[in-house]
Amino acid sequence: MDKKRNVAFIGLGTMGYPMAGHLSKSGLVNLRIYNRTMEKAVKWGKEYDGEICSSLEKVVFDADVVITCTGRDEDMMEIVFSDNGVYSHLKEGSVFIDHTTTSYKLARHLNQSLQSKNITFIDAPVSGGEAGAINGILSVMAGGNQVELESNSSLIESYSKNISYMGESGYGQLAKMVNQICIAGLLQGLSEGLLFAEAENIDMNSLLAAISGGAAQSWQMVNRGHTMHQREFDFGFAIKWMVKDLGYCIDQAKDNETNLSFTKEVYERYVNLIDRGYKYSDTSALMLFDELNN
Repeated sequence: MDKKRNVAFIGLGTMGYPMAGHLSKSGLVNLRIYNRTMEKAVKWGKEYDGEICSSLEKVVFDADVVITCTGRDEDMMEIVFSDNGVYSHLKEGSVFIDHTTTSYKLARHLNQSLQSKNITFIDAPVSGGEAGAINGILSVMAGGNQVELESNSSLIESYSKNISYMGESGYGQLAKMVNQICIAGLLQGLSEGLLFAEAENIDMNSLLAAISGGAAQSWQMVNRGHTMHQREFDFGFAIKWMVKDLGYCIDQAKDNETNLSFTKEVYERYVNLIDRGYKYSDTSALMLFDELNN
């Protein structure tokens, strides 16, 4: 029997908590856990098997694979490069898999910095939201060393249904940007369509049943159409994270000279909703923009 690998999992947020749980239940690895808020780590430890570590050094010092799932660029910079970060404690020859949605520039920077220590970096942002993480059916978009990705696919598969190799370092993040650009457009179109239907007093159950079976069908329509009509937004992917993600898209578009005018408009609408107190509401709350601003 092959020796179990030592795996460090860093970040027990909305996504990371259940992802680490699935990895624990897989029985594939010796798992160590670190979270900046120790209370969250202790809670996780009561539900799953894994060693809870009090410092980044302790969680990674002998890890064959390090997996991170945090919030933004600044979080990853702190975790890796701060005085108490993992950089000087990572084991030579290890693999570093980052599921955080970050900028392309950060993914490239992490890859270059870790390569200098003979550590393989894979940027592997995920899509599927909290429900996807809880149910272990996330979609993963990965950039970096394809051989190492395939060697570690069994770990990622414990919390995902699909792993797509996108190309060299940073291309996982670029693919995630496309994902978020498309979602922004879908939600704006769905918001306008539902508001139009409400203005005409069309029966919403009949309408959604009809158009969900045709070319307009989307995950957002199937999973958010009814709740949008009912003005239920206290779940799902928070607006504050979508603003962060779309900000990365808009910044990257400056480099590749893509016109993201529609994405910018949706971004600005989300910023407006944050200013009005909807920071933690689901992204489908985009539907409220016109109601709040008229």
